[in-house]
Amino acid sequence: MFAITNSAGLFGMNAFSVTVEAEVSKGRPNFIVSGLPDMGVRESCDRVRSAVNSIHIPFPNGKVLVNLAPADVKKSGSSFDLAIFVSLMQAMGVLPDRIPDSIFIGELGLHGVLHGIHGVLTITMQAREKGYKNIFVPIQNVKEASVTTGINVYGVENVEQLINHLTGDELLKPAPPYQPEAVHSILNYLDMEDVKGQPKAKNGIEIAAAGGHNILLIGSPGSGKSMLAQRVPTILPDMTKEEILETSNIYSVAGQLNEEKPLIQERPFRAPHHTISSAGLIGGGAIPSPGEISLAHNGVLFLDELPEFDRSTLEVLRQPLESRKIVISRAAGTAVYPCNIMLIAAMNPCPCGYYGSKVRQCTCSEKQVISYMGKISGPLLDRFDMHIDVDPVKYEDLASTEKAESSSSIRERIERARERQAERFKNTEIYSNAMIPDHLLGEYCHMNEAAKGLLRAVHAKYAVSARAFNRIQRVALSVADTLGHSEILRSDLAMAVQYRGFNSKYLLN
Repeated sequence: MFAITNSAGLFGMNAFSVTVEAEVSKGRPNFIVSGLPDMGVRESCDRVRSAVNSIHIPFPNGKVLVNLAPADVKKSGSSFDLAIFVSLMQAMGVLPDRIPDSIFIGELGLHGVLHGIHGVLTITMQAREKGYKNIFVPIQNVKEASVTTGINVYGVENVEQLINHLTGDELLKPAPPYQPEAVHSILNYLDMEDVKGQPKAKNGIEIAAAGGHNILLIGSPGSGKSMLAQRVPTILPDMTKEEILETSNIYSVAGQLNEEKPLIQERPFRAPHHTISSAGLIGGGAIPSPGEISLAHNGVLFLDELPEFDRSTLEVLRQPLESRKIVISRAAGTAVYPCNIMLIAAMNPCPCGYYGSKVRQCTCSEKQVISYMGKISGPLLDRFDMHIDVDPVKYEDLASTEKAESSSSIRERIERARERQAERFKNTEIYSNAMIPDHLLGEYCHMNEAAKGLLRAVHAKYAVSARAFNRIQRVALSVADTLGHSEILRSDLAMAVQYRGFNSKYLLN
């Protein structure tokens, strides 16, 4: 007998439809899966056979052939187990020949219990777009799948439960649409008011958050660089529905969603250790999985102790920071992951950490300082919109009992600045000043004559690169947005130039 059912595969963030064909015929007992399967798919033969035995149905004493179409696309993982099981049950006459408008995904355990899989949100969204009305997923993935409306999501615990539903003996109820609950993460306990002093650094971070700019924090140990960076997500605007789905899709593919966290509702804050590899940072593998730069999409990627990262690892960031996407090509295909991030890096100015400090003498030689700073290439430094000096906190600030400005208060100003940008960029794919393409700077970055004169003088004095020249304009526009100016004034541009780090006491200019 012959049977057909529907499933779906995943490559990167792209889901694709798979038709599972099963045929049971006479011959030497054998179970074959064709259609370009990898080892994980081929091993489904053993899992399906054991699942069939678990419900006391005699396994066919003949040739069982399963084909996954299209046969020219590589299939990987264990998500096809459930569809293979269903098509086999159809071919054996246990289930109806046709199960219309339905798609099956899930991994089988040896006793017929379903296990959770990766990428369920992405597959469910694709199934809805293809016109399927029902999707059957492991019970562990039901909340994640039910985020998608317009399709019935059935959570299945084991194959016996599924058979009872498909034969009409005991029907399952579709899961209700997932209603997000209030999140309680560490961000609820972090606040900018905890940071003593540092008015210049806080102002710079506010401007960066308003425009989505990359920033480099430089200062001696204990000055509060990490503390400031960790609190940046608390001043960023709440995620939109589109951003929540985009980010959750990436986490679904990476297998980092679960029953407790079926959606990413807060802006991500990723802080990988400096021993991370290039593949861990940008993604990789035979079947490319997202790296830290994509897991930080619509949020913050924080690189602490920047010079301690392997230089070749840091260099892979250069292209994604410009294009805001990462393209990973492998023999099996090409995966594209978004990485619209705000990059924050922190570093000491030298090995001992006290070069340029007024409170403690540096013990490093000039050669050591140059060598330490040389671990970060000029092209990578050029991609930071703002270089912020973080000086040691004064005693008066540390001893003060007066509360600093709270994150909620700062966030209100940033939200007003983002509203101005939303109006400026409506009907475009630009969401923040940092995303303005070079060829549109003249259209959006309107300056008065005094600002143009200052920009001309800065270019002549510091011989800035074309990239730095454009980034200064974007930062100046963000300064104007935070202050409510309709055009870039000379003072706005002056502040942007100040935060470019030309006169930094830490950077070797």
